[in-house]
Amino acid sequence: MTRAFIFPGQGSQSVGMGKALADAFPVAREVFEEVDDALGQKLTALMWDGPMEELTLTANTQPALMAHSIAAMRVLEKEAGVDVADAMFVAGHSLGEYSALCAVRAISLSDTARLLRIRGEAMQAAVPVGEGAMAALIGVDLEGAQKAIDATEGGACEIANDNAPGQVVISGEKERVESVCAGAREFGAKIAKLLPVSAPFHSSLMAPAAARMEEALAKAEIAQPATTLIANVTAGKVTSPDDIRELLVKQVTGRVRWTESVALMAAEGCETFVEVGAGKVLCGLVRRIEKGAASMNVGEPADVEAFAGA
Repeated sequence: MTRAFIFPGQGSQSVGMGKALADAFPVAREVFEEVDDALGQKLTALMWDGPMEELTLTANTQPALMAHSIAAMRVLEKEAGVDVADAMFVAGHSLGEYSALCAVRAISLSDTARLLRIRGEAMQAAVPVGEGAMAALIGVDLEGAQKAIDATEGGACEIANDNAPGQVVISGEKERVESVCAGAREFGAKIAKLLPVSAPFHSSLMAPAAARMEEALAKAEIAQPATTLIANVTAGKVTSPDDIRELLVKQVTGRVRWTESVALMAAEGCETFVEVGAGKVLCGLVRRIEKGAASMNVGEPADVEAFAGA
């Protein structure tokens, strides 16, 4: 089947996420209940009732987005007869890589929730609030973004996400990131704006969080995935549990190579990309990367019906 399932990362969260699925489908409710139990927290209450400020805390956002994605995936399996093993690939953007691995039964749902809680807390703790920043450079390519970084001096600043042609995210120490934004137009950027995030994700400043995740992942049980994962940091195919473990550690400080990941899947014959979970961010990126590819989102009950009828 020429289909890939892809899973969103931070930025797609909203108050109310997943509630309609839980109300409509018992299998979705079971996912949310298991995540609540695994965390010892009523995460679903926060997801469905807010406040947004608390939901947006990284330690909450990461397991919440995963829970929504897996609830939607399990509904697709139950109601639409989907077998994820039949997909050509799975991939996820940053934390979405954990959702992808859970979807293909490489990591259990409870373990995925606990790992993402540790990941969120570790990433937040790695750099004091206010000292790090991330920014989106719109209209510039990778080469231009790197030149904009090289034209400045100071603390760490690196390319964090290659999201799509003309959309690059940088991450690092706040003053350096602000300096890059100030001069980015000179290197082709049409817009350079700071992102509303609480830490400089996917940069070398996250090294303490990578060490914490190495420790946590060493204890986690990782099985052979039901189908091939395209990994963030290599934009390459992965099926080995040992390789998955290693790449999840590297992912904390490494670049999210989303443009290359989608391009590889398309080059391998993937024609349809199904974004599973909250929002439609990845669908938009797919359209910019591979204009001939079809994409759709499944995050609400109506989306399940649309998928089944497609």
